[in-house]
Amino acid sequence: MPSTIRHLILILGDQLSPAISSLKNANPKTDCVLMVEVQEEATYVRHHKKKIAFLFSAMRHFAKQIQNEGWHIDYVYLDDTDNTGSLQGEIERAVVRHTPKRILTTEPGEWRVLQAMRSLSELLPIPLEILEDDRFIASHEEFRTWAEGRKQLRMEYFYRGMRRKTGLLMNGDLPEGGKWNYDAENRKPAKTDLLIPSPLHTEPDDITSDVLKLVSERFADHFGDLEPFWFGVTRNQALAALDQFIESALPSFGDYQDAMLKEEKFLFHSLLSVYINAGLLNPLEVCRQVEMAYFSGYAPLNAVEGYIRQIIGWREYVRGIYWLNMPDYVNLNFFENTRKLPDFYWTADTEMTCLRSVISQTREEAHAHHIQRLMVTGNFALLAGVDPAQVHEWYLAVYADAYEWVELPNTLGMSQFGDGGVMSSKPYAASGNYMNKMSNYCKHCRYDVKKRTGESACPFNPLYWHFLHRNRNKLTHNPRMAHMYRIWDRMPDESKKNILTTAAAVLKAL
Repeated sequence: MPSTIRHLILILGDQLSPAISSLKNANPKTDCVLMVEVQEEATYVRHHKKKIAFLFSAMRHFAKQIQNEGWHIDYVYLDDTDNTGSLQGEIERAVVRHTPKRILTTEPGEWRVLQAMRSLSELLPIPLEILEDDRFIASHEEFRTWAEGRKQLRMEYFYRGMRRKTGLLMNGDLPEGGKWNYDAENRKPAKTDLLIPSPLHTEPDDITSDVLKLVSERFADHFGDLEPFWFGVTRNQALAALDQFIESALPSFGDYQDAMLKEEKFLFHSLLSVYINAGLLNPLEVCRQVEMAYFSGYAPLNAVEGYIRQIIGWREYVRGIYWLNMPDYVNLNFFENTRKLPDFYWTADTEMTCLRSVISQTREEAHAHHIQRLMVTGNFALLAGVDPAQVHEWYLAVYADAYEWVELPNTLGMSQFGDGGVMSSKPYAASGNYMNKMSNYCKHCRYDVKKRTGESACPFNPLYWHFLHRNRNKLTHNPRMAHMYRIWDRMPDESKKNILTTAAAVLKAL
C-alpha cells in the first residue's frame, strides 16, 4: 500500500470492469481501490440467495484479478469484525484508514445509491467525485435530448438511433436486410422434441465455496435455492458463457425467444444479462460478437437482430426511462391497484401450471426469461390488480440480473402499466389463450384454458375480462383496446355476469 493515498476509488458490486470510468485515469502506484460487502445492500430487498452469492463471489474474484494487475485493494468482507453494515459507514472508515485526498467512484446504477452518495459527499472532509458510467451506449444527456418534445417515447425509434450510432447491422444508412425489426418472425411456439442446449455451468472454486457457506449462514431465510450454484463469477467465465451461447443457442434464439416449455428452463436464451449488468461483459462487445455470427453465416438475421435489440434497444431504453423519470416513477400506479402480492409468488403453491412452473424455476435458478416475466407472473399480477410497488419489489428481489434501473421500468412500466403508457401503448394483458399458444403449460394444468366461467376455468380468462371491465374508464380512449371492448360489449349480459362472478371468486381466493 502506498504511504500516501491520492485517490480512494470505490468500486460497487455491479461495476466489475477494469475499464470502469473510475479506474481509467487512476494510478495503481498512488491510488487505492475500495470494495465492500455490506448487509444493507444485501437486504434492502430480500435478494435471492443465488444473487447475493453471485455478486459477493464476483466481487472477490474481481478484487483478486486487479490486485494481480498491480492495484492496491482495500476489501471489506461481510463478516469482518468492524464492518458497519452500510456503504456510508465503510466509506467513512476507509477515509480514516487511508486519509486520501479525494474519493472517485462511477455513478451508481440506482437512484437510491446515488442520493446516498450525494448526501455523504456533504459530510466527508474530502471531495467525492462521481464519474459518468460510460459502459452504456447512450448517456443521460443523449437520452434526454432524444426524449425532449416527443409525445410518445417508443423504444423502436430510440433503437434505430442506437443502430445508427453503433453501426450494428447497418448497411450504410440502411438496416441490414432492409428492415429494422424482425420481431414478427420471433414468435414461434416451441415443441418438446427440439434439441435444446444448456447454458455454461461453472464449478465453484474455493472463493465461491466460501461465499456459498457465508450466504447459507447469513441469508438462510432469503428466497431461493442457493445450490446447485453454477454461475460464472469471472470475466473469463463470462466470456466462455458468451461463446457457448453463440455456438449452441443463438441460431435458434430468434425463432423461439417468446416460447415457453414446462420441461425447459432456459430454451435458447443466453442468460448473459447477469454478467452484463454486473460489468463482467461489456454490452457492445457482446453485440459485436453476435453480429459477427450473422456476417459469418452462422446465425440468421432474425436471431441476431432480435438479440441485439434487447441490448442496445431495450436495455439502453429502460435505463433512459429510469433516469428521466426518477424519483417519482417508483410511486406511479395508473390503475390504482392495491391488492397484496399473492403468497404463492414466494412459495409456488398454486394449481396454475404456468405460474407454478415459472415461480419454481425462479426459486431454483434466480432466472426466468422475458416472456415468462411479462406474460405469466407479470400478466397475472396486472389482471389481479396487485399493487405495482409490491410487484416491483418482488422482481427486484428474485432475479440475479435485477437492478432497479433495468427492473423498475420493465416491471412497473411495461408489465404493470403503472406509468399509464410512458413505456407501452397498451397494457400487456392477456387471457389464457396466449399461454396456450406460446407454451405447453396448459396441457399439464388442472384448469381448462378454453373455459371462461366456473371452477375449472383458467383463471386468466375471467380475470382478463374483469380487468377490462373495472378499468374501462381508464382504457376506453386507448385505440389499441377498442377491439376488445367491442367484443365485451357484444357478449350477452348473462355471460358477462358469469365471467365477473367467476373472476370475483378467483380474486377472493387470493
